[in-house]
Amino acid sequence: MTLIHDQAMNYVYQQMLQRLLSFFSRAERTALQLLIQRLVVTAGGMERIGEYKVLAIQSGSRDSCYTLALLRAAQLSIAGRAPATFQLRVASLRMNGVSSTVQDNIHRSYSALFLYDDPRVEVLMADNREVLPFRHLAPISEAGRETNRLNLLMVGHRQPLDGPISLWDDGYLAIGEFVGQIARWNSGVDALVCSDAPRQQKQFIDGLKRAAAKAGIETSNHSGTGFDVLFAVLDELGSDCYRAFYDGQGQAQWRPAEQFEACRRTTFIDIHDMLVSNREERWPLLTEFLGFQPDELTAQLSDNEYVSPSISAHVRGLQACFMHGHSYESGIAEYLQRALVMMRRKHLPERLCEQAVEVFGNPARQSEQRALAAAEAQKSLGLSEAQLVCLLFAPFVDNGAGLERFLRQCHPGMLVAMPDLHRAMQGNPVPEQIVQWMVDVSGLPVSLIGKLYRMGPVPGVEGSAADGELEDADGQSEAGDHDAAVAGEWSAGR
Repeated sequence: MTLIHDQAMNYVYQQMLQRLLSFFSRAERTALQLLIQRLVVTAGGMERIGEYKVLAIQSGSRDSCYTLALLRAAQLSIAGRAPATFQLRVASLRMNGVSSTVQDNIHRSYSALFLYDDPRVEVLMADNREVLPFRHLAPISEAGRETNRLNLLMVGHRQPLDGPISLWDDGYLAIGEFVGQIARWNSGVDALVCSDAPRQQKQFIDGLKRAAAKAGIETSNHSGTGFDVLFAVLDELGSDCYRAFYDGQGQAQWRPAEQFEACRRTTFIDIHDMLVSNREERWPLLTEFLGFQPDELTAQLSDNEYVSPSISAHVRGLQACFMHGHSYESGIAEYLQRALVMMRRKHLPERLCEQAVEVFGNPARQSEQRALAAAEAQKSLGLSEAQLVCLLFAPFVDNGAGLERFLRQCHPGMLVAMPDLHRAMQGNPVPEQIVQWMVDVSGLPVSLIGKLYRMGPVPGVEGSAADGELEDADGQSEAGDHDAAVAGEWSAGR
């Protein structure tokens, strides 16, 4: 009965493969053969391909879905001509701010590629450092939501006083830790396969090192700039990238602990050179075969995987209003102007530009948009408007070096309480109303505010990123801008 079932399933898989290949151009079919050859050579020959395990990180972006389709085509093509094929591990990370649309896109691509019931495929997710089977309808756990919120705030508050603001660097650290651990889980994997462009890879490595520095972890100067050095950097970071904030307490450990290999053997396989089609040519495969449903405007404007364009624009408005003494509307206008320049450089349809103007440039809707963005930030990130403003100022680090400026700009009535605020951050008793104000305005418990207070200035690192910068289609920032907040395949809409 098992043999009959296996034969029936293999027939189903091969039928699905033929339909998938029908969406490939001649150049893509040639690239597929080169991909197969590269995997076989890296595995040590066809006789060892059945023992080889490949990891693909799935973010729900169009590029990660396309890359997964290529890998699945390679896996099933080998299975159709050889006794065995490589094993495939597909994994995603549950983070605050990842929408249900993204989860649905991941699920539909998995279903279209028949991943769920194939014993040669592991379909996983990580939630609050626990590795689980992927379930697209399961919401992120409450513990995971709170941990992500605290991590975002702790890394985000580690801003240099005189430098570009990058609020979302925690995304780099979370993804980096996840990749390093999922590569060691359940006997580990042999290779991570990724199709990011070289510039995107460099941006991610730079961002990962910048985030690590904010978390108090030093990294070496590696000779490479792309993912060829990714695992060397991840080995330096270890299994707990946030240990300096929490002193190894209060956060869950990676689990099930007994299923993690002590040593990692993973290498990196770059397949960017095999992407012969441009993004527009991939839409039939993505939408008709994989069931990918894009939010076109969000896909073009997303700064990173975890923060929507409306929140990014909202932060620009708050920055203009509270930090620079301009109007909230002027910050939104600046965001829109930069977005339009980028969209037209990419030769996007004018209807998308008009849609962006309607969403972000309509004066009659800006009050409503601000309220909607504030509600979205509260729901998806767990942060109020006051807490976002506090995050922009980062007033607690380096013995409260920026505290007076923050109070003068945003809470002048609290200037008289400055001595008490310093005492609280130093761990001394203060009136309860002082403690409650600190918690409300920051979103952090006083113990963690005190940890930030005792951490010195953020060391300078390469690849500083301004918050909310926009990239062009090849992962390149606008001329003269800083790198985008979270770049590469592991970002939404790419």
